[in-house]
Amino acid sequence: MLHSHLTTLNAVSLVLATFQDHGLANDVLLAGSGIGLADLRHADTRITTCQEMRVCANAVALREDIGLDLGQRMHVSCYGLLGYALLTSATLGDALRLALRYPALLGTLFELMLVEDGQQVWLTAGDYRENPALAAFNVEFCLVSMKVICDDLLGRALPLREACFDYAAPDYHARYAERFDCPVQFQAGANGFAFDLEWLQQPLPLADPITHRAMAERCRKQNSEFTGRQAWLSRVRQLLAEQLHAAPGLDGLAAQMNCSPRTLRRHLQALGCSYQQMLDELRFEQAKQWLAEDQLPIYRIAERLGFSETASFRHAFVRWSGVAPKRFRA
Repeated sequence: MLHSHLTTLNAVSLVLATFQDHGLANDVLLAGSGIGLADLRHADTRITTCQEMRVCANAVALREDIGLDLGQRMHVSCYGLLGYALLTSATLGDALRLALRYPALLGTLFELMLVEDGQQVWLTAGDYRENPALAAFNVEFCLVSMKVICDDLLGRALPLREACFDYAAPDYHARYAERFDCPVQFQAGANGFAFDLEWLQQPLPLADPITHRAMAERCRKQNSEFTGRQAWLSRVRQLLAEQLHAAPGLDGLAAQMNCSPRTLRRHLQALGCSYQQMLDELRFEQAKQWLAEDQLPIYRIAERLGFSETASFRHAFVRWSGVAPKRFRA
């Protein structure tokens, strides 16, 4: 089953804003994501990580190092209620532990951890289960944004002792020094950055216990709502992913979820998607996997994904990715 959960439009909006400076049309970046321009006008719109990653993949195709710039623009104010809760925390350590308690609100694709190591502490990002081709981008985006959050909370730059990454140095590796301002090691077996342990006890300039308690409680409730929706969406996706060869249709899927088609449609609309968009997304992800493995002929892939004709699959894949299946495999 695909690893996916709900998230906000923060990252997508940031991608669009970053490229807007260069006059690039939004539809180029949104291509294949199922996100419409109308969705961007609603602050409470929720999308799946697969939709977010489609936009990010479009961005990386245009600029390989874009993760470093996007992370730099992801300030603590981008996180809504969670951002206010972090700003009003008593210490940096309190704020980071709160952020790590609510990964759904943080919108991270990683398991973030604080690991003490002698006189220093590591903030690590592990357990990545999304598109391997976007691993470096997501690590850059995640760790740079976490460094920016720390700087925002402190009101000054958090001095780092070192940073490490579990992949080979990219061509633009010199830019890492601009973002982390410390020694950087690649192919290190882990992703993270380290700073002196004493910084966890550093009081925050905007600490306010009353506001913090109120914001922390609202974060708890919002997280419950988020995770409840995620569990429901995961179940829908799992059922649909198991039946790509013979998709059950909206009515059939609703029966399997023990609800009416109208209820299922309403829930999907509230999550910013539709039955067809979800089916296309799952078919696209599975098609990419089978094409990359190069074990099945294209007509067999079409059959397994429920297409009656290879030509129909070919047209759909071009719509999803912009290239034909044969070219994608090559």
